[in-house]
Amino acid sequence: MARGGPQETAPAPASPGIEHDFGSQLRHWQLRMERALAERLPSAAAVPERLHAAMRYSVLGAGKRVRPGLLFATARAVGLCEDEVEGAACAIELIHAYSLVHDDLPAMDDDDLRRGRPTCHKAFDEPTAILVGDALQSLAFELLARDPALPASGSVRLALIGLLAQASGSFGMAGGQAIDLAAQGQRLDLAGIEELHARKTGALIRAAVLMAAECAPGLEPRLKAGLGSYAAAIGLAFQIQDDLLDLEGDAGAPAAAPLDRAAQALAKPSYPAVTGVAAARERVQALHERALEALDPFAERAQALRRMSNWLLTRQS
Repeated sequence: MARGGPQETAPAPASPGIEHDFGSQLRHWQLRMERALAERLPSAAAVPERLHAAMRYSVLGAGKRVRPGLLFATARAVGLCEDEVEGAACAIELIHAYSLVHDDLPAMDDDDLRRGRPTCHKAFDEPTAILVGDALQSLAFELLARDPALPASGSVRLALIGLLAQASGSFGMAGGQAIDLAAQGQRLDLAGIEELHARKTGALIRAAVLMAAECAPGLEPRLKAGLGSYAAAIGLAFQIQDDLLDLEGDAGAPAAAPLDRAAQALAKPSYPAVTGVAAARERVQALHERALEALDPFAERAQALRRMSNWLLTRQS
């Protein structure tokens, strides 16, 4: 679904040539992830066929692959190639996919559509969708433990497992969803909104960046700290941008009058609901600038991360 025009205080886009080149890079990463995920997911012909078919349905063929893109861009910044982190990129995308399957369930957000097609529990059934989420989560950690392309070091693999587990648990994504559910119909203050966003969305984004850094065990602590600051800034900004886009409707959602969409979006726990739209846009800009500043020690090696921040925070869908 098309979004509205550019936001007046959004980060200035890079030159058309740079944006075109980075768009090509993103498409390359998306295609790479499609192949990598398809190879690592169980075949739909393997028993239990229905569960495996539903897993593949929920993971393949859709999605921007934002978290893998961040992981690949960070790998470049720390001197690694894509092959060395592909298993970690698949693991984090499987966790993200599982979270969407469970979020869509009637007991959670009760959504019928995801990215323009029926959600897993609509295309299959509710019990299968629950099992899909469970199985995708397990597969993610199996990859971190066993994927042959990841660093052989047991300490590195243990660190990767720890980062992803913390980001997806009660102090990360699952905790953020719990806060979101408890806050429905209530008005959170700004600190509450930032806590919600840091857990529900920001935790996996931060994990994507730090997991790539963990695959380069010789990385200086100050550089790892810079990556953490970058990830924290764009994680919050990414969700504020989503809140702003929600004012114009979600892609795949039933059409509604613009004023109805805005009223519904502002009734949810969101940044614009607390600060207003103009202040939320200013916050995105400030966070973008903070993210870029955190990358200064990397010089040109972090160019892909800079362009990723610009793309994430100026997108219109």
